[in-house]
Amino acid sequence: MRRNILFTAFAAVTLLVAAVATFPALAAFGPNEVIPRKIIFGNPERNLPIISPDGAKIAFLAPLNGVMNVWIAPTGDLGAAKAVTQDKTRPIREFQWARNGTHLLYLQDEGGNENFHLYVVDLAKNTTKDLTPYKDTRAEIIAVSYDHPDEVLVGINNRNAQWHDAWLVNVVTGEAKLVQQNDGYSGFVADNTLAIRLAEKSTPDGGQQILKLDGGQWKPFAKIAGDDSLTTQPLFFAADNATLVMLDSRGRDKAALTTVSVADGSSAILAQSDKADIAMAIADPLTNKVLAYAAEYDRPNWVALDDSVKGDIEFLNKQVPGVWQIMSQTRNNNLWTLRIDDVTEPVKFALYDRKAKSLKSLFTARPSLEGAPLSPMYAREIKSRDGLELVSYLTLPRGTDADADGIPDHPLPLVLDVHGGPWGRDSFGYNPEHQWLANRGYAVLSVNFRASTGFGKAFVNAGDKEWAHKMHNDLIDAVNWAVAHSIAQKDKIAIYGGSYGGYATLVGMTFTPTTFACGVDIVGPSNLNTLLASIPPYWASFLDNFKRRIGDPTTPAGQRLLRERSPLFKAGAIQRPLLIAQGANDPRVKQAEADQIVRAMTAKRLPVTFVLYSDEGHGFARPENKLSFYAVSEAFLSQCLGGRFQPIGDDFHGSSIAVPTGKDNVPGLKEALAHP
Repeated sequence: MRRNILFTAFAAVTLLVAAVATFPALAAFGPNEVIPRKIIFGNPERNLPIISPDGAKIAFLAPLNGVMNVWIAPTGDLGAAKAVTQDKTRPIREFQWARNGTHLLYLQDEGGNENFHLYVVDLAKNTTKDLTPYKDTRAEIIAVSYDHPDEVLVGINNRNAQWHDAWLVNVVTGEAKLVQQNDGYSGFVADNTLAIRLAEKSTPDGGQQILKLDGGQWKPFAKIAGDDSLTTQPLFFAADNATLVMLDSRGRDKAALTTVSVADGSSAILAQSDKADIAMAIADPLTNKVLAYAAEYDRPNWVALDDSVKGDIEFLNKQVPGVWQIMSQTRNNNLWTLRIDDVTEPVKFALYDRKAKSLKSLFTARPSLEGAPLSPMYAREIKSRDGLELVSYLTLPRGTDADADGIPDHPLPLVLDVHGGPWGRDSFGYNPEHQWLANRGYAVLSVNFRASTGFGKAFVNAGDKEWAHKMHNDLIDAVNWAVAHSIAQKDKIAIYGGSYGGYATLVGMTFTPTTFACGVDIVGPSNLNTLLASIPPYWASFLDNFKRRIGDPTTPAGQRLLRERSPLFKAGAIQRPLLIAQGANDPRVKQAEADQIVRAMTAKRLPVTFVLYSDEGHGFARPENKLSFYAVSEAFLSQCLGGRFQPIGDDFHGSSIAVPTGKDNVPGLKEALAHP
């Protein structure tokens, strides 16, 4: 959780431990036809298949009356699927099987406030129960275990909003028992009996002290210095409950996969890479033995650690086009559900039988995209002005690169699409925003600037206190690279992003006001002092990390630095049009962050359009809201970059969109608001 806590919308750090359904007729696309927004950004037809522990059933997400809910079908007959949840407002995005295989667990908030409640579905009784029915409370799953299949360990902050106590909850009866009060710990690690064994506590340098529970007392176990805090974390216990598996960059630059003895602290390396941090692993569901791993530099590469999966990896690498990833495993580890990403095809899902060495299609997430003119993605290394290698991804419109070398036949308008986090990364694969923008005639470039994760601790730490400075320089260096390589037209470059990417957009428009023709800021902070003063209470344990990496709001020098790096106080420098989008219930980047800079720009009569959603938080979950936002963005970009756009049409239908400022600045916006 430490890696992606601040700005990435709905991100999570995870160690990834049938007959084809009948689809409606596919759309017929021309070689460069405009792909309707609804096909790219509306509800997928089906998504995220998770197999039951016994392999008999598959749960997946699909629309029910327009809202994504959980459905269940026999593994061999997805056509017999039935909805088992009935959310009528917000899509369900996180769910899993309870280890007993008879119940489902899912998390849901209200209006994007991120106060997630944990719900359980009893499949036999067809009933749903809120296991954490407390007001203004956020629940987090700490652990589940096959040793205790009817129980789940849950963190709940109902006693103190800053700290999540650990509760053992029976998913069958709903009975809950407090097992560990949280007196200032940033997290707990449980063993396979669901007993709390370790706790993490923040240290003033932005690091973590790991404590172990010994004889009822917390005792020091390991120290994670601030330099390692974004690249080191405990993961899970091996079957012996005496050996901890960790991601660990201590004593090295790239995070390795290691085992650590809880008794004496001795450690051993399971897997490491000299190019990148270990990003994913495959573990046996029962023994937790790590069977394979993948590091990700420009794209993931699976390596077997155990002979039992060597043949599986070789088989899948030969049979699967593009990148594959395990979504779920049966208890006996014979059946895997896979996500298959071939970049120029919509994402597909398949069922892999290890014993039979057979791969069967389950479904395509967006079958209407099959045959659409999707564009390839190119991985590129761009050198920063001080010598860092910035792994980046470029997508070009179809028909603009005759020799397929990643350089268009002539320079194009370009959108610099900046990722959130900043402690996250862009990756190779199907990217809906890249495909949408490329289809509209733009080159699209995403850059893993310093502070991005996955490239070692030196790279991520190079971003410390470099917001609006060297982190922004990396983006400018990438823009200059695109111009120098005849990819981008110098006077037609837009900056676009959400969360930290939204902040980067505001920085681009204020610190380098003539570089970009326009900008699109989605839930980005404008004032770093007010941002850090209004973080959610349950982020209290991470404040030392924020002080280290952004700036210290408790000291005069830190406040000055934060003010210097805040776009709000340079709003008068803006020269080009800006679109700002915000969720009213955002707990991470409050609406005030958007309000402040909109007021400053309006007072100076600078061109700004402000789009607000009353039922959203940090990012837009409801498809109606996503469609309306992308419709506005598309029309907005067409004005400053000259690309084509699909008229807004009925894409405001069912959306909560409001435009308090600047509705006259975007083609068709005022008319669409008058007739939603």
